Amino acid sequence: MRDPSPARVSDEAGQPAGLTRAEIISVGTEHLLGQIVDTNATFLCTVLAELGIAVYFRSTVGDNVRRVQDVFRHALARADLILATGGLGPTDDDLTVAAVAEALGLPLERNEEAWAHVQEFFRKRKRPLSEQQEKQAMMPRGSRMIPNPRGSAPGVIIEHRDKTIIFTPGVPREMKGMVEDSVVPYLRERGLAGREVIRSRVLRITGLGESAVEDRLRDLMRSSVNPTIAPYAHTGECHVRVTARGGDAEVEAMLARAEAAIRERLGNTIYAADQATLEEVVAKALATKRVSIAVAESCTAGLLGHRLTGPPGASAFLDGGIITYSAARAMAESVRRQAGTDLGIATTGIAGPTGGTPAKPVGLVYLALAHAGGTEVREIHVGTEPGRAGVKYLASQAALDMIRLHLLR
Repeated sequence: MRDPSPARVSDEAGQPAGLTRAEIISVGTEHLLGQIVDTNATFLCTVLAELGIAVYFRSTVGDNVRRVQDVFRHALARADLILATGGLGPTDDDLTVAAVAEALGLPLERNEEAWAHVQEFFRKRKRPLSEQQEKQAMMPRGSRMIPNPRGSAPGVIIEHRDKTIIFTPGVPREMKGMVEDSVVPYLRERGLAGREVIRSRVLRITGLGESAVEDRLRDLMRSSVNPTIAPYAHTGECHVRVTARGGDAEVEAMLARAEAAIRERLGNTIYAADQATLEEVVAKALATKRVSIAVAESCTAGLLGHRLTGPPGASAFLDGGIITYSAARAMAESVRRQAGTDLGIATTGIAGPTGGTPAKPVGLVYLALAHAGGTEVREIHVGTEPGRAGVKYLASQAALDMIRLHLLR
């Protein structure tokens, strides 16, 4: 798998000309325990790419003073810009700013603007103000405050020698608002934002695995430096990410050319670009073409119907569903006839972990699609490795793709 990082788009020294190197640091033991998904870092990566700032590293560290300091020391040695989320609150484990200030040899001082904000935040909500809340107004000498109209903890900017460190809250709503309102304008004002943007387009593929996709795109991947092209495996599908750097219009043109070349190689295996899911694509096609469908499920046990009804407006095309055990062809034809729909889709097979035989092993799935022109039956083998839930999901994925391809024809 090729590395699609912006570092590939570089000058003769291997360093992107005029490109700010950034690192994102997420602080909070909850990240390391797997208790939350780090959507903050994903958001920051997207924002920085739009500003033409290359994120070279992402780090996660727990609520421990020494480990926080170690992570920031490493970041300062390899990045020009550091954006940190988390650890700005009033509790004892909110230690990010104090830990970094100590590492930099900067004394903490009460920022009066920040203290006024904290006091006003609690006054408006008629909540008692404890001495502990003053901690949120203690900032390193020489730093500046970032307003936080959505929460009690202001953000902090430290300009240290030739480095910039920006601290934002861990609460996603507060962090996003702070970045959009204050951090982005600050980065532009400081000249840290590039004159170019870094933008990606993701092509979503089903029916081909990562290795098969790479085989078809290998020469494009090897010859293309800007944009870069890289495939990534996902459950039941493969994504190809195209990343380009340049002026806004130039980037859009590069992405369009690369997408056209990839589509020429992969054809109808590409079901969408960027964020659309397979069920959204199928649901939209059914609704747009005014094609009704009914579902008969055995091994997927309602999952296919659940995915079809996930996008809004399913009542326009889904006219019925049953869970039964029978042959796929009979199931599809029967449910179509009984519901009076244009299409009938059926899934049956051995989801496991028990029930398999040498003739019918776990992971064997049959799909059938009944329509006015006849009934198509497909046999797939997903194996035992995905587990019961994985077999069910992969069967539903294949069934959705069967519907999609029929509608394309």
